[in-house]
Amino acid sequence: MNWSPRARAFWPLFLTLLMADCTTKELAELYLAPDHTPHQVAGDVVRLTLAHNADAAMSLSLGRYSRVGLPLAAIIVLLVLVRLYRATRRSDGRRAAALALIVAGALGNLGNRLLSPRGVTDFIDIGVRSWRFWTFNVADAGITIGAVLLGVVLWQEDSRRKSAA
Repeated sequence: MNWSPRARAFWPLFLTLLMADCTTKELAELYLAPDHTPHQVAGDVVRLTLAHNADAAMSLSLGRYSRVGLPLAAIIVLLVLVRLYRATRRSDGRRAAALALIVAGALGNLGNRLLSPRGVTDFIDIGVRSWRFWTFNVADAGITIGAVLLGVVLWQEDSRRKSAA
């Protein structure tokens, strides 16, 4: 099979992150219950703590419309990301890798949100003493890393375009 650099960067990363996210959420549900009980991994800094988030990132909420509105918003974002992937040059592996992380993370959380009445399964708990970051999951990490990478790639593309003009 003769895949373009875009496809070689996107598909393996997409599938790996999506499978890792689904698997770790299942393992968290199985081994970390009950909710909100910390399991230390690296002292108090890194813990695994099962939590469920019926809202959006950082507990942003659409109120009673969250159950319908958040999946619809995710689907719209996914459609935009698919268009961005299709517009990506076949030789642009970095942009494709960034999109793979975002798309896989969004799909992982969307599937979890639709299949679980409790909301998205979160379990990675990082902080120091009483100061804790939001509990998150592998999909959230992929979305965040992918968004930062995509921002850098798009900024560099814009800089090159301005330099050429």
